[in-house]
Amino acid sequence: MIQKLCLSALAILFASSAGAEWELNMPRGVTELSAETYNLHMQVFYWCCAIAVVVFGAMIYSLVKHRKAAGAKPANFSHSMTAEMIWTIIPIIILMIMAVPSAETLIKLEDGRKPDLTVVVTGYQWKWHYEYLGEDVAYYSSLARTSVDARRKNSGIDPNTVENYLLDVDNPLVVPVGAKVRVLITSNDVIHAWWVPDLAIKKDAVPGFMNETWFRAELTGVYRGQCAELCGKDHGYMPVVVEVVEPTAFQNWLDSSRPEN
Repeated sequence: MIQKLCLSALAILFASSAGAEWELNMPRGVTELSAETYNLHMQVFYWCCAIAVVVFGAMIYSLVKHRKAAGAKPANFSHSMTAEMIWTIIPIIILMIMAVPSAETLIKLEDGRKPDLTVVVTGYQWKWHYEYLGEDVAYYSSLARTSVDARRKNSGIDPNTVENYLLDVDNPLVVPVGAKVRVLITSNDVIHAWWVPDLAIKKDAVPGFMNETWFRAELTGVYRGQCAELCGKDHGYMPVVVEVVEPTAFQNWLDSSRPEN
């Protein structure tokens, strides 16, 4: 039984790349705030590693040095005020070191004033709707046809042959590089979540409520995410794709996307 469980775990671990991409660590991203978020994450991680080394090192040393077989005698004191002061003051100092830069980044994350572009993102079962405020451009973004065909039972299509399987859409969100993009996020039915790791954005789309965030992409490219809130049977089939282009290319795309009069 144990052998079968181990083999199953190995099969899952080394499964084909047809599933969604995953990483052990968060990406640095392509925005200033995503880089700050990554640096804060790594700072906390290093502090946790240092604390683990000290705490577990002291525990292992005590277990080995003061074991009964080595002739150790039990202590005859009940507590140490000095030790209690040290393990109270040091964590407070560490928390303050982490709290100050974290608060600064949190304030920046909520500062959506003076955007260059505002997009309303609405979640549906199971697609996204994008509306560029003041630009007369709006459209739905659904799972790409190639992935739709491959995911069907007995389709005869090998998912490994489909580029960006389950992570591609027919109409991505297009934004200009270097522009401050304000994103207003809501839902038309159930709770969804708009998540793009490279932009350091993960916001819930809640019916009847408007969440707000923003980003400024510093590099052109295509950045992929997914719905991160279990929203029904096709939750795994509503990816998010953001295409960052040069300002001139964005303006041309915007002009061509407007309905003809």
